[in-house]
Amino acid sequence: MLLEEGEVVVFSWIVYESRARRDAGNDKVMNDPRMKEYMDPKNCPFDGKRMFFGGFQMLVDL
Repeated sequence: MLLEEGEVVVFSWIVYESRARRDAGNDKVMNDPRMKEYMDPKNCPFDGKRMFFGGFQMLVDL
């Protein structure tokens, strides 16, 4: 997809202490009642179809 006029590309990442901490944090976010309105596509502040994310395995740790 090409960047449309007025759009901004954002790149971010999160580093967790451990997988257990990541899972606990994800669970809290998904069960937070404040997130329910944003989980509805018509209330989401961005176009979820243009977002992608993934989990990656670290290959090099400096």
